[in-house]
Amino acid sequence: MKSEPEKQSGQEKYIRLREEYPFMEYAGYETNIDSAGLHVKYEFNLAGKYTFRPGFSIPRKRFYQKFPSTEELQTPIFQNLLFQIGLIELISYWKSACPPQVIIKGQKLTEAQVSWWKNVYYQGLGEFFYTNNIHTSLKEYMDISSFGNVFQPQSISLDETVIIPIGGGKDSVVTLELLNKNEHIRPFIMNPRGATLECVRVAGFGKDGFIEVNRRLDPLLLELNAQGYLNGHTPFSAMLAFYSLLVSAISGHRHIALSNESSANEPTVAGTDVNHQYSKSFAFESDFRDYVKQYISADFNYFSFLRPLNELRIAQLFAEQVKYYPVFKSCNAGSKTDIWCCKCPKCLFAFTILSPFIPVIEMVHIFGKNLFESPQMLGYLKELTGIDEVKPFECVGTIDEVNAALHMYITKHKHEKLSLLIDYYSNTTNFSHGDAGLVDKILNEFNTDHFLEPKFLEIIKQKLR
Repeated sequence: MKSEPEKQSGQEKYIRLREEYPFMEYAGYETNIDSAGLHVKYEFNLAGKYTFRPGFSIPRKRFYQKFPSTEELQTPIFQNLLFQIGLIELISYWKSACPPQVIIKGQKLTEAQVSWWKNVYYQGLGEFFYTNNIHTSLKEYMDISSFGNVFQPQSISLDETVIIPIGGGKDSVVTLELLNKNEHIRPFIMNPRGATLECVRVAGFGKDGFIEVNRRLDPLLLELNAQGYLNGHTPFSAMLAFYSLLVSAISGHRHIALSNESSANEPTVAGTDVNHQYSKSFAFESDFRDYVKQYISADFNYFSFLRPLNELRIAQLFAEQVKYYPVFKSCNAGSKTDIWCCKCPKCLFAFTILSPFIPVIEMVHIFGKNLFESPQMLGYLKELTGIDEVKPFECVGTIDEVNAALHMYITKHKHEKLSLLIDYYSNTTNFSHGDAGLVDKILNEFNTDHFLEPKFLEIIKQKLR
């Protein structure tokens, strides 16, 4: 008698689903351009039993000098870009059953491309494998076969405008403000929501002033998740990277400035390669740039503007941007309703990293409460400070940065009654590790592993001076 999915271990479910669904097929995509914009729909087939049809739309905006025509979409550069987006979209559907064979139609991938994609899936799903207790390896988890044309890299004419993806949190606000004073910029929002729209508005861009992509999941995937199929984190920033190339080609803008900091390189699970932020890491950025240059176009410039900085320094810079206090949000749990949920590790991290630079009364105004007084946050505090071995599976800073921020906060408030979490923390060995030497080291840290062109590097250095 076959076990019910929810009764099986992650490994047992993984093995059973791979046997039941031996292949996933990327069948192709359809495009349509009308007065509203560009519409794309993909087709993925799970072993002939389920068909997924996710898609996206890019609305026309007044700033587009020349929105692509139906004929232009058939050119190699656009066909390649649309095809590549399908490859990264496929990951969300592949992970539902983790079929051992992936069949790709429409484009022939080289052996090097196959290796690249296998690595992106494997590293990008590191958290997924870990949290589902799945044991596999890069060599055995997937084989890829592909059929069709071979696309060669193309030249494309692009201007010096900087596209800035906006997530609604403090990091993209810092990038937005620093570059807006020095460069011609264009914000880019994937699936606009409250905080992203408000941050762009505060920066001075109206509803027709930013690039917009509306991405749609196939509801069937959610149904399978509810039925007990495999589910978990996928590398969203890798997906954003491929979409950013398409909007770069459509808008004619060369630079794509991400807001990923040096802190994203630290593994979530100590002593492993499991990193919730893999697709925000320098390793992914480097690999992605090489892939784009070799297989798409050398004319795009995808880079992280904040890569030289860590989370503590970025928090210090954000603290100057008072006009964004009422609108920015970094809480994933509360993103749909545009709130700080004040119950998740991301909220506690944001509160902690900003606490040395923004007065407590203002922090309470921003978040709605003093999170250092919340007993339910104690477990997250242990994870963030390294008392527990595994960090939260969220986009948070390094353990050293959190300890340094808490040391700064305690030093600043040493003559006051300590709040609940701070009183607990001050009696741990981690507090003694977060001394003034560590604070000085982190605040003066400047990571040289980055891809900033000289003019962008000078903007950051000038600000730090």
